[in-house]
Amino acid sequence: MREVIPKVLWIGNALEARDVRALLGLGIAAVVDLAMEEAPILFPRDMTYCRFPLIDGAGNTPAVIKAAIDTTINFIRGDVPTLVACSGGMSRSPAIVAAALAVIEDTSFQQALERVAALGPHDVSVTFWAEIQRVAMP
Repeated sequence: MREVIPKVLWIGNALEARDVRALLGLGIAAVVDLAMEEAPILFPRDMTYCRFPLIDGAGNTPAVIKAAIDTTINFIRGDVPTLVACSGGMSRSPAIVAAALAVIEDTSFQQALERVAALGPHDVSVTFWAEIQRVAMP
């Protein structure tokens, strides 16, 4: 997992999202799951779990993309320790986190993506990133 905002926001993959003990050890209270191809995760009842099944490319429902971004924004603004995860933790989760940060920090989508990409390996789908920008731009 990569910590984006200390004690508030992490990016991870499907395997990390399923390690409940590690999540609880970090104090993570919410998981935003973006991986359409992964089975839903069963968490203890005090863990908030939001699943937005997105594909890593074009063809996503704009309302689902917007809901994933808005949910991430709300958790960040509420200081809720949150993991945003997708299958590999390399495309959908960094892209959704970057979009949320762009809105919160009132910065460009490109600057936010560069900030997130500097934290570790990434391979953001160009078509998915274009969809995010179309949905999230006011």
